[in-house]
Amino acid sequence: MAGQQNAAANGARKNEFRQLRLDGVSRQFGGANALDRLSLTIERGEFIALLGPSGCGKSTALNCMAGLLPLTSGSIWLDQQRIDPLPPEKRGFGMVFQNYALFPHLSVSRNVGFGLKMRGVPAAEIDRRVAAALDTVQLQAHAGKLPGQLSGGQQQRVAIARAIVIEPPLILMDEPLSNLDAKLRIEMRSEIRRIHRAQGCSTVYVTHDQDEALAMADRVVVMKLGVVQQIGTPQDVFARPAKLDIARFMGYRNVLPVNVMQSDGAGVTVEGAGSLRLPGTAMQALPLGSAVAAIRPDEIVIGEGPNAFAGTVETAEYGGREWLLQVRTVFDELLYVRSAAVVTPGDRVMLSAPPERVLVYAKED
Repeated sequence: MAGQQNAAANGARKNEFRQLRLDGVSRQFGGANALDRLSLTIERGEFIALLGPSGCGKSTALNCMAGLLPLTSGSIWLDQQRIDPLPPEKRGFGMVFQNYALFPHLSVSRNVGFGLKMRGVPAAEIDRRVAAALDTVQLQAHAGKLPGQLSGGQQQRVAIARAIVIEPPLILMDEPLSNLDAKLRIEMRSEIRRIHRAQGCSTVYVTHDQDEALAMADRVVVMKLGVVQQIGTPQDVFARPAKLDIARFMGYRNVLPVNVMQSDGAGVTVEGAGSLRLPGTAMQALPLGSAVAAIRPDEIVIGEGPNAFAGTVETAEYGGREWLLQVRTVFDELLYVRSAAVVTPGDRVMLSAPPERVLVYAKED
């Protein structure tokens, strides 16, 4: 009877969930801020990626949500209920760890059903929900196997099934694909997104891989040194990084010191080394004078066009569908350029970049 009541309560909480809200969440270790006043609202059904380099605070944020780390300050709310004082098992969240954390001596089905058993769910209900979870992750045929008999990708699916079988309002994933090879990571990205849609719950996904975040998330939270730098759609974060640090992290490898010569709102004209002169887009309020321009290698066009300037190819690396070039401009700037055309070292080329893709930021301190 108690088990049935617990199951009913979990189901009710899942159906009633509308949003998870983090208000000024901070976590310190030895006086140092690992997470500094994180405020974020996650709507039901959203897929949120916490993105940043190692040590940026993304896993700390996830562990605070899970209840594995107490908060130094701030609060966490599930709808109108404050949950940060609750232990992990009372929050009802699903967790997928980087190392899978499966029990090696238990079968796949017993691994998946372990959380339900600990909650006192009746055996018949456990069997039904485990079968449904294994069906969702397409592992029905492996229910009786031990984890050691499965591939890395299959073990990851078991870990996901164990997280979703409790029907949580929120699934937390801590770099779950980092131990897989490149091909399997791409396959599992699509699989995790499919499962997310099928379950209809919210997902918070920690990663340092920009491609994963852009491919999977509805919104990306970019972090650095425990502080949120930008929250936006994948398209916004990719095409319009709010800060130069984010631009560097998102692949803007060409970072040029420039001077802002003219400014008309977002439109600016910058001058670089020699007489290099480019129209660009200001990403923040900029006075005339010193600034920095960032351009992605794939945004530089080879060929004649407006504002084109000449350069000589110094190196050419073949990457399958395209070449990654290092081009020395006539102004003695070294630029990274991607090109589908066959180019060899020593070739002279003309380069240009669309004004909307030349992003101009304040000069770094």
